Amino acid sequence: MKRRAEPEYSSPQKRQKKRIEELGLTLSSTSDDETQLSGNHATQDSSTTSSSESDSESSERRPALGTFSNKFSADSLVEGTSSRYSMYNSVSQKLMAKMGFREGEGLGKYGQGRQEIVEASQQKGRRGLGLTLKGFDGEVNINWQDEPEASAYEQVDWCPECTTEIPDAEEMKDWMMIGKKKLVIDDETEFCGKELLQSILQCKSVFDVLDGEEMRRARTRSNPYEMIRGVFFLNRAAMKMANIDYVFDYMFTNPKDSRGKPLIKERDPELLYFADVCAGPGGFSEYVLWRKKWHAKGFGMTLKGPNDFKLEDFCAASSELFEPYYGEGGVEGDGDITRPENISAFQHFVLDSTDQKGVHFLMADGGFSVEGQENIQEILSKQLMLCQFLTGLSVIRTGGHFLCKTFDLFTPFSVGLVYLLYCCFERVSIFKPVTSRPANSERYVVCRGLKSGIDEVREYLFTVNIKLNQLRNSDQDVNLVVPLEVIRGDHDFYDYMIRSNKRLSAVQIKALAKIRAFVQDTTLNEPRQADIRKECLRLWGIPDQARVAPSSSDPLSKFYELTQGADIEIFSYKPTPLNSKTLEKIRPVLDYRCMVSGSEQKFLLSLGKSQIYTWGGRPSDRWTKLDLKIELPRDTLLSVEIVHELKGEGKAQRKINAIHILDALVLNGSDVREQHFNQRIQLAEKFVKAVSKPSRPDMSPIRVKEVYRLEDMEKIFLRLEMKVIKSSGGIPRLSYTGRDDRHFVPFGLYIVRTVSEPWTMGFSKTSNRKFFYNKATQHATYELPPESVAPFHICYFGRLFWEWDDGIKVHDSQKREDPEKLSKEAVLSFIRQHFTL
Repeated sequence: MKRRAEPEYSSPQKRQKKRIEELGLTLSSTSDDETQLSGNHATQDSSTTSSSESDSESSERRPALGTFSNKFSADSLVEGTSSRYSMYNSVSQKLMAKMGFREGEGLGKYGQGRQEIVEASQQKGRRGLGLTLKGFDGEVNINWQDEPEASAYEQVDWCPECTTEIPDAEEMKDWMMIGKKKLVIDDETEFCGKELLQSILQCKSVFDVLDGEEMRRARTRSNPYEMIRGVFFLNRAAMKMANIDYVFDYMFTNPKDSRGKPLIKERDPELLYFADVCAGPGGFSEYVLWRKKWHAKGFGMTLKGPNDFKLEDFCAASSELFEPYYGEGGVEGDGDITRPENISAFQHFVLDSTDQKGVHFLMADGGFSVEGQENIQEILSKQLMLCQFLTGLSVIRTGGHFLCKTFDLFTPFSVGLVYLLYCCFERVSIFKPVTSRPANSERYVVCRGLKSGIDEVREYLFTVNIKLNQLRNSDQDVNLVVPLEVIRGDHDFYDYMIRSNKRLSAVQIKALAKIRAFVQDTTLNEPRQADIRKECLRLWGIPDQARVAPSSSDPLSKFYELTQGADIEIFSYKPTPLNSKTLEKIRPVLDYRCMVSGSEQKFLLSLGKSQIYTWGGRPSDRWTKLDLKIELPRDTLLSVEIVHELKGEGKAQRKINAIHILDALVLNGSDVREQHFNQRIQLAEKFVKAVSKPSRPDMSPIRVKEVYRLEDMEKIFLRLEMKVIKSSGGIPRLSYTGRDDRHFVPFGLYIVRTVSEPWTMGFSKTSNRKFFYNKATQHATYELPPESVAPFHICYFGRLFWEWDDGIKVHDSQKREDPEKLSKEAVLSFIRQHFTL
């Protein structure tokens, strides 16, 4: 039977075979070119990699790809790289051939189906199907993969020390230049090369069309330091401060002078004073207070509103040690740092609160949303940066330090501001910590050692700020604060700014390119994030703990916790009455101190904020909530009196309830009971300075009792006088006037022994010095023997009380005197008899 002739090219396979033979090719060809072609057209094998693998990913980072058989590689060579059919794998091609598919024709009886293949989904994130984003479909000529390996170790690049004099008012009078308001930055190439500036602006612009959530996810996956986050602090800002503090050798929490000596000595009664501006919700301050505990006092000013300080959210530190002040109007102010009145008010408040010395350092972390205008963030933030610099120069003490967040430093205006800091401080550095995301423009100006004689620079910046406010709604602006020729003339500074901008911009460009790659390929991630986090926390001395709120407790349980199970009977001891029979107890006069009493002694316990309780000391007494407006750090236990203080006389007399501290047991978790009485009183005074709130007259004051040496008791009687007190029927009453011109009705005198038996103190007339003498061993020494120190329980148990009740004459105007009771003259006579210099 005659075989029927086959139609020409009845199947794709035969057509391929025919064309290959016409070209003189064989199906078994394995040339390098063919192999390369096969690789270029192969789709990803679903068994080896995700379908979202990015085409722009380098071959080194790609999983293995599936390949076509040589037969279809040859077909691809024949049809050309534009062939769509050749991009199917072998199984797909066979199935399509069985269905009658012909190259260039559609499926269907009449070839009416679509001719082009259905493309694989290119959707990224949550954007609509088929939407492609401009800027993400091309190649980038930035190799982000050669970035340095992530490390916790960082280097500080200090600008060379300024050798010129601080500019004076005469020199600066013509420096400010006003011109047309400028809202573009792409021509600011004086301190950053043109190509570098264009590159960074282009890299930023790519993300303008990207969904915010998609950008954040890629940023989170690409940043090796992202997992550091806030640890147990309020936010990431706290960890930035921890990072910077460590890298700069703790120059903020342990400030030193130019010779490396601490500005605050270990046993110095002065607090570490700091200011935190434009810094809500307060992460910077929470870190400092966590590091320093109650040995620091902070002052803050930030814009009122949703970004205000969130002191109630402080978990790692006690917010009672921080005092917000919002400029003009105090706690009722608006906190707008661009208002000159607010800067002046904050300056006066801080100086009044620090004995006119100022703070040891100021931190500034101002910023605001510039969404859609990220490229000109530097221009939009120019006044904010100026006002932060100005506030720093207004409240930092000589020798103090400064830290301020800035953004790009490309414009002559910004560089001019940094130049003024360069002139006013001993050293300046532009620093970007690893905790600051590498893809943003953020960086910090760190300044060490404020020089004296900077008043005229401060006044100049104050004038510039006033001018900026005047021009705010016009088309004019202050474009320069320091002439370019002045900046160019200081080669060290000029070169440093260019070098800094180039270095930080290069890092940012790579980081932006890296995020772009991570947007395109959602399978990419940084594998060392967890290890880097551990390394950084260890290096910075931050415990790797979760953020938890302080545990709540009842006052009785907290009392036992703080006193470590001390015998409850110790606290129930009543003082020994001082009378003619017990007068001999004070024979070792130098062993005693005395304080004027104004009420009944109680114990005060703070659980934090206004959760404050008092207890009378007797086992039958209960802890009761203090009915006063006051806030104290948690874990604080004090011996106190609640005293009715008076100011003025007659109808204008005002009465307030104040807390007077007699002794300290635990201060914000620090147990001080074993320290010398004098040291405990000194620490209590330091503690009171830390918790005082002069901006809050509605709160009850806290004071430490004035302590007198027993041999100086006569000084007390000089402070006594008869005064008419409201509701006393016009009859003058004995009053004691304290250091702050407030007076109260005295109840008597506490006399506390501060030396433990068998030690006592004496006075050597030969050497004109006091000494310590052990009555048991007969050993004498001028140095304080540790075993002679009377801890709290010894002082409390051995105290005496000289009650000034009716018939005891302690003031010359008092008429009645009971001869059976101790009078002022009798006690003073006894003291003189047993102690004479």
